[in-house]
This record gives sequence, structure tokens and C-alpha cells, in this order.
Amino acid sequence: MRIEEEIKQKEFKNPYYKAILNVRLTESWLSTQINQTLKPFGISQEQYNVLRILKGQYPKPSPLQLISERMVNRMSNATRLVEKLRQGGYVSRQECPTNRRRVDILLTKKGIALLDDIRPQLEATMDTMKNLSEREADQLNDLLDKLRG
Repeated sequence: MRIEEEIKQKEFKNPYYKAILNVRLTESWLSTQINQTLKPFGISQEQYNVLRILKGQYPKPSPLQLISERMVNRMSNATRLVEKLRQGGYVSRQECPTNRRRVDILLTKKGIALLDDIRPQLEATMDTMKNLSEREADQLNDLLDKLRG
């Protein structure tokens, strides 16, 4: 559906303003789709992001700073997210043997199993992107990268 129909607005101040609104509207739509997919698993998008970061580092533990730096939403409270995941048994915290002030986070077997359970559901959700060809998806990625400078 075109943005004009979606938000019931015929004209925009300029194409840049329209593009910003379109990106924000699309992000909100995608976020809703992903939230609906993750809801049955009892985790948020931000928690899923932490699990994926840890999976990329596995079997090495990751310091909290690395997790914070790699978060999609940098405003997320990584400490709080990790604690919720620890309470669920998806991650463990351990004191770094070389620096007692640093806490390392490690994905548990239960966390790996959760990611394995989520994967097919999330892939089905991501199939909504199939409205674009691979070439169009590459072009969109290039344009979004360019927008962020």
C-alpha cells in the first residue's frame, strides 16, 4: 500500500519529508510483524538482538560493552536485557578471569535452542520482504546506507 493511502495524506512538503515518513512507517510495520512473531517465545526484539549477537560470538563469551556496541537500537539498556535473559536461563554471566571488573556474557544451550525454535518463524515473517527482488533489496540497502551517511 502506498504511503498516501496508508496515512491518508495526498501531498507532502517535499520528497525528503515523504521519504522520512515512509521509512518510519515501514519500520513501524516491520517492528509489529517481528513483535508478533517473537511474542509466543516471550522475548522482545531487543532481547532477540542480544541473543543473535551472542550467537555470533559463540562459544566465546562477550563483554557487555561489545553487546551494547552491536545493538540495532543503541538506546536499549543492555544490562537490563541481559539480566532478563539470564533469569530465563538463556544466557549466563561470569566474571572475566583477567579483569574482575568485567562481566562476560555467554549464550547457554537453552538460548541456542530458543534461537533454533525462533528461526523458522522469523524467516517466514521476513518473507514479507519477497515483495522486492534481490536486486531491489540490494538497491534499498544501498540507499538506506547512503541516507545514514
